[in-house]
Amino acid sequence: MTTPSFAGKTVLATGAASGIGRGVALAFGAAGANVVVSDIDVAAGEQTAQDIVQAGGRAIFVRADVAVAADVEALVATTVATYGRLDCAFNNAGVELEHQRLADSDEALFDRMMAINVKGVWLCMKHEIGQMLRQGGGTIVNTASVAGLVGAPKHAIYAASKHAVVGLTKSAAAEYGKKGIRVNSVCPGVIRTAMLERALARETGWEESLVRMHPIGRLGEIGDVVSAVLWLSSEASGFVTGHQLTVDGAMTVV
Repeated sequence: MTTPSFAGKTVLATGAASGIGRGVALAFGAAGANVVVSDIDVAAGEQTAQDIVQAGGRAIFVRADVAVAADVEALVATTVATYGRLDCAFNNAGVELEHQRLADSDEALFDRMMAINVKGVWLCMKHEIGQMLRQGGGTIVNTASVAGLVGAPKHAIYAASKHAVVGLTKSAAAEYGKKGIRVNSVCPGVIRTAMLERALARETGWEESLVRMHPIGRLGEIGDVVSAVLWLSSEASGFVTGHQLTVDGAMTVV
């Protein structure tokens, strides 16, 4: 796939200190965008921004906890104050899934998962859309999951949070399509990230079973998702909104 150009565009990416978020931020930087990198991990987030700049791009880092309204409001305000507008947003910040049956999970886990994965996406969209309405349009891509499309045994809370992201995405797309704002989500299957490696370390033999769940015969790579996010953010997908782009090696079709 030819990487689309984002020259002159301003992109905000949350959860961009590592994994998919970092990969997307680097790709936007390489494609000519002004990139605002955000995360709660200051050192790693600053490194992502620095790597973009060292590669010849433009980027800043802004620490923000997406579950805190004041942080998100300040994040969008800083983006606009620095680069003048907000063209594309990638709402990716999230916490990793649990691995236990629903009745064994606790309230603290539920509250944390919902605060970050759901409230965080809602807060980001609330302030991003407000800015996009003022400037006449933009694109938003939310990170959902295949767990937002089907049931996920032993990951019920995570699945509930990602189903909520899908609902927010569809609703916002319907509300703001005529205002020039497209809203989509990307739904990865199992992708090799540091988050996944932590999970695999806790479960002996789990990787082999995960590979068998993907008819394509492998787990996903960060680059697989990066390509999908950039396409959804580009003019090439100009008639696509309210869509859940599944990047899962056919995991959800069998």
